[in-house]
Amino acid sequence: MKKQKIVVVGAGIVGASMAYYLSKQNQNVTLLETNSTAACEVTNKSFAWINPSGRVLENFRHLYDASIAEYHELEKEIPDLEIKWDGSLTWETPTDYDESRKQPLKRQQIIELEPNLKEYPEEAYYANEEGALDPILTTKLLVKKAEENGANILFDTKVMQIITEGSKVVGVNTSHGLIESDVIVLATGTAISELCQPVGFNVPVAPSPSILIRMKSKEKLIHTLVSNSMFEARQLTDDTLLAAEDYIDESEQNGPEAVGKRAFEILRHNLKGGEKLELESITVGLRPMPEDGYPIVGFHDQIKGLYLTVMHSAVTLAPIISRLAAKEIINNVQMKELECCRLIRFSREID
Repeated sequence: MKKQKIVVVGAGIVGASMAYYLSKQNQNVTLLETNSTAACEVTNKSFAWINPSGRVLENFRHLYDASIAEYHELEKEIPDLEIKWDGSLTWETPTDYDESRKQPLKRQQIIELEPNLKEYPEEAYYANEEGALDPILTTKLLVKKAEENGANILFDTKVMQIITEGSKVVGVNTSHGLIESDVIVLATGTAISELCQPVGFNVPVAPSPSILIRMKSKEKLIHTLVSNSMFEARQLTDDTLLAAEDYIDESEQNGPEAVGKRAFEILRHNLKGGEKLELESITVGLRPMPEDGYPIVGFHDQIKGLYLTVMHSAVTLAPIISRLAAKEIINNVQMKELECCRLIRFSREID
């Protein structure tokens, strides 16, 4: 089979995963990124919880169910990949997760798992198979492995326009000129609509802001990933603790800075040794949220060679979806596992 020229646009965790899985198959892959390094946008600000336990529609369930096994396969392929499989511990949160994937624990068991909490619930749920990773290091590692597989990596290269002839893509116009391609894979997060509108269609994706709080920790204070009504936090490393909060608005009282500082104070007061925490940064990530909350993946049905990849949660789903998507692109087949993800489902809803 003749090699296709494949251009992947965007070097967040989705684009990096796509470049890796495509380059594994000895394809002619070029990865383009506007910034000077990978993982600069929302990936940089991700809490990075590998969390397939949320309640999802049945026709998407198989992708979430396969996500952890795919990460374990990726660990075999890339021994340098570091994932903390410490599990997640949840209580007093909305029951929007699949309880069959979580084990109920009593108070004493919770104390054994998390000895540094100052207060304990009588019961919590533990998902021992779940994990978390460093999204920046992971994304950069996938880019490095793609490059080792022969992919051409171009940073500081902004894609301005998708170029088509008739109903087929022929390349992208970039800040450094035209790059020809047979297939264009868009992994640009919230910017996907901006690139697609000039070629005549809309991708129903909106930015969903979230707040990431990074703290310096003198020692390891949290052993699992803890999510409850007061805080959601985990150790990134023994000396760095992360917390995630919902974005409210830009007001002085409820803006990101105020929300982040409140989260920092909550952790300082609810963890033994928390008084030694030092606030490092408060950042807002704009997660790409499809209109119905589920991934949009696949070739556009009217523009030959244009492949869409946008999803939340990208950290959970990027490897499994990228492996399946690479098969579609390389073998020109339709993977039944991705049929639920097609853009055309939104047109059907309108009809």
